[in-house]
Amino acid sequence: MAELIFNLSKEGKCAFSLPESQVPSYEFDNKYTRMEDAQLPEVSEVDVIRHFTNISRHNYGVDQGFYPLGSCTMKYNPKLNEDVAKLQGFTALHPYQPEYQVQGALKAAYDLQQYLCEITGMSGATLQPAAGAHGEMTGIMIIKAYHQGRKDYKRTKMIVPDSAHGTNPASAATAGYDIVQVKSDDKGLVDIEALSSIMDEETAGLMLTNPNTLGLFESNIKKIAKIVHDMGGLLYYDGANLNAIMGIARPFDMGFDVVHLNLHKTMSTPHGGGGPGSGPVCVRKDLIKYLPKPVISKNNDGYFLDYDRKESIGRVRAFYGNYLVYIRALTYILTMGPEGLKKASETAVLNANYIMAGVKDNFMIPYDRFCMHEFVLSGSNQKDNYGVSTLDMAKRLLDYGYHPPTIYFPMIVHEGMMIEPTETESKETLDEFIQVMNKIAKEAEEDADLLHNSPHTTYVRRLDEVAAARNPVLRWEKD
Repeated sequence: MAELIFNLSKEGKCAFSLPESQVPSYEFDNKYTRMEDAQLPEVSEVDVIRHFTNISRHNYGVDQGFYPLGSCTMKYNPKLNEDVAKLQGFTALHPYQPEYQVQGALKAAYDLQQYLCEITGMSGATLQPAAGAHGEMTGIMIIKAYHQGRKDYKRTKMIVPDSAHGTNPASAATAGYDIVQVKSDDKGLVDIEALSSIMDEETAGLMLTNPNTLGLFESNIKKIAKIVHDMGGLLYYDGANLNAIMGIARPFDMGFDVVHLNLHKTMSTPHGGGGPGSGPVCVRKDLIKYLPKPVISKNNDGYFLDYDRKESIGRVRAFYGNYLVYIRALTYILTMGPEGLKKASETAVLNANYIMAGVKDNFMIPYDRFCMHEFVLSGSNQKDNYGVSTLDMAKRLLDYGYHPPTIYFPMIVHEGMMIEPTETESKETLDEFIQVMNKIAKEAEEDADLLHNSPHTTYVRRLDEVAAARNPVLRWEKD
């Protein structure tokens, strides 16, 4: 992309002009200065604008089309949320302003904490974590502080299912735990006998999402909670899949002790591109004292940042988190209301089952029963019979204008493709997607090379993804 703008460069062109500096000159030491002029393109302002506008059109976002990226909940972000977050009373804030000047902002954050606790059934919350994985790590640190607060230093292990999000073991390992994997049974759920056999007094807890990453509800969740609690461990809820049960079931009622939430998924705030995100953590009553400080609290004088928390795990984020993401999430919750949040979950589940029913004649469904908000199909028939991989089919979807679903995850499904439509897509969109999926299955049977060489219509053709990952080109250099 950098090469394109250099191709526009013509000597003497300029995109800006600056007035003569009124600041006294200062001689820098040579070690801080360039010995040669920087190699920059000489282009006009309109060239720059058109260059970056054209590049932006090659990106793909949920505002452009269907984005069924399983386990990532790429739902539409209502523009009302954006309008509220743009209000000057929010955008002009500074985190070091005195508390008496930002009572409205603190109230908004406090109210969001209360709503998240109500949705999850928990008793206390922090809004500091900047993303889901950051929330995971924060929650695991709280679990660690709980055990150490009881002088129970033998808890060195964390159990993680074989179908878990990859961030689960990474977050637990970052907090210093050894990872123990528990296998799934033939129904795609946690194997109760396997869990019982590995749960011991050295185990700090179990990380779990419900429904799980296969899009299946852990029907034995109360048994799972009892196994963990009877051995002195805590149950951690990965909130990535809350969009299936929001307003219907609460993690606390299932037996969970700590929850992280992905506001940039479930609460319809911006997602992708590395942020900004938000991963609040909610906890049961006796774990509140371990929450990161400061905690946004309330007393008779109003709202304040509570730093006086001796057993806190400490700050986990500069300032108090991504504040404008809070505002978008709060707007979403207030706009939807209790019935709207419940309806969102019900529609997400309906949409996922509708797509699954529409493609099951052409694709293998490893766990062929009602799913929750997402499901995982297998491209093993296409791979084994026609030599067409799930990757080939995902690339072919690009030719039809769709962002491909998550592929090869969870790894316990051979040639897996995880599809999550969310509640924000219409029946017409779902029908069109089903038609395209079935068409691609037919193409795999009749013209495998068409898929092997896809995509055909995108700005960039198929890349060597292994080479790109192992030998990334992070900067452009002029020949």
